[in-house]
Amino acid sequence: MDVAVLGCGYVGIELARQLASAGHSAVGVRRSADGLAAVRETGADAVEADVTDAGSLEAVPDVDAVVFAASSGGRGADAAREVYVDGLRTAVEQFGGRDDAPEKFVYTSSTGVYGDHDGGWVDESTPLDPTTEKTEVLVEAERVAREEAPEFGMDPTVVRFAGLYGPDRYRLTRYLDGPVTEGYLNMVHRDDAAGVVRFALTDDAADGEEVLLAVDDEPVDKWAFADWLADECGVDHPEKQTVDERIAAGDLSTPAERRVRTSKRCSNERLRDLGYEFAYPTFQEGYRAAVEAFERGEYK
Repeated sequence: MDVAVLGCGYVGIELARQLASAGHSAVGVRRSADGLAAVRETGADAVEADVTDAGSLEAVPDVDAVVFAASSGGRGADAAREVYVDGLRTAVEQFGGRDDAPEKFVYTSSTGVYGDHDGGWVDESTPLDPTTEKTEVLVEAERVAREEAPEFGMDPTVVRFAGLYGPDRYRLTRYLDGPVTEGYLNMVHRDDAAGVVRFALTDDAADGEEVLLAVDDEPVDKWAFADWLADECGVDHPEKQTVDERIAAGDLSTPAERRVRTSKRCSNERLRDLGYEFAYPTFQEGYRAAVEAFERGEYK
C-alpha cells in the first residue's frame, strides 16, 4: 500500500516507520522544509506541500490512502478552521479528484470532541458535545471527512486520539512538581497512536469502521497517576488541587477553564474487539522509559 501522510510530524513520522516495517511505502508531507530530513530517515519519501494549497498538493504522487494528520500549531479556533476544515476539504477534493483517487482517507481527530461526561465512560457511539470553539471545529472537520470523502469514492475513518505522550512528550515535571488538578487522564502512547492509524489502513478487521477511539486500556485519576509517577521516580508526592481551587486562581482563559472542568473516561473496547494489540497497554508500560531516564539523571 502507498500512503500519503499529510502533516508528517510527531505521530506521522512514527506511522511512516511502521508502514515501512510492514512492507508498505509512505510519502511524508510537511508544509515547510524543516523536518523533511526526519521524514526521509524513516525510509519514506518527503514532499514539501501545504494542505491549504491545492496546487502544492499536486507534488504528492498518487497513493492508495491518505492520512490527514496536519496540525494548526496550537493556535486558536480560526487557525484550526483553516487547517482542519478548509485544509481537510482541500485535501479531500485534490486527492479525490484525481484519475487514480485513493481508496481510503483517514482523519486524525481528538477525544476533545466528546466534551464533559462528569467522569463517565465514552466510546465511538457517544454523541459529540464540544465545549470550546476549537473542538467545535474538530467536529466540523470530522463531518467533512465522513461525508465528503465518500463523494469521491474514498472510504473514511476518523481516529480520535486521547492525550498523546511518548519520546520528548512525557512531561514528567508537570506531574512531579505539581500542583496536580483532579480529573481523569485518557492517554495513548505515540507508537500506539500511529499503530491505530496503521491498523485502520492495513488490517481487514478495520474495514468499514468510520470511527476508532485511540486510547489505552487504563484511563487514570490524575492524582493517582501523579503519585504513581512520584513513587517510581523516588520523589515526594506532588501537591494536589481540586477543579474549584484551580479555577479560583483566576489565571485561566475561558477555553482553558472549560477544559479543566471536562472529565471523562474513554473506552478502547471497540478497538480491542477488532484485534488491535497495544505496544503500551497502560501508562505503566508507556512511562517506563521516562522513569528509567529520570533515575539515570538523563531526563530533560
